[in-house]
Amino acid sequence: MRSEFKNDALNEFASRVLRVNHAGGNGAVHIYSGQIFMARFTAPSMVAELIEFKSHEERHRAIFWNEMTVRKQRRCKSYWLCGAGGFVLGVVSGAFGRRAIAATTVAVERVVLRHMEEQLVLLAGKDEAAFHAVASIVIEERQHHDRSVCHIAQAGFWSRILSPVVAAATEAVIWIGMRV
Repeated sequence: MRSEFKNDALNEFASRVLRVNHAGGNGAVHIYSGQIFMARFTAPSMVAELIEFKSHEERHRAIFWNEMTVRKQRRCKSYWLCGAGGFVLGVVSGAFGRRAIAATTVAVERVVLRHMEEQLVLLAGKDEAAFHAVASIVIEERQHHDRSVCHIAQAGFWSRILSPVVAAATEAVIWIGMRV
């Protein structure tokens, strides 16, 4: 009985991780969509990089969706909220140019990477399919973070203003997604 409960709790945790990461991937796709739209005017030199990042996020979202489909899971209740909020964040940050775009990416990815590292620890040896789904995207998420850092002047205005707000919003969306 007790081992069944542990398996049910683990299955529920892995399912929530997949749903929340899928919704987060949707949010990221829409952040980049909004940024691409605005960067054409405010930071044209970044458009190709943003398109590349968006294509990664589309693939990440598909990885989680495929695993959810195998498990016959529905989308997270926050899926559409992540998409709409992501697009607004992308347009707003994109309106302020290269450093704001990069500061937004750094803040989001810092939070996402920390959560994914925690997820990997909790899933290792317990749910290999969910573990591999998360592990398969960490390198690209790290690249998004590290490449975006290069666009920001050290302790620049946008980093000081956007980073705490975007990081807190990202934490809140993940927290809500894991509980609804």
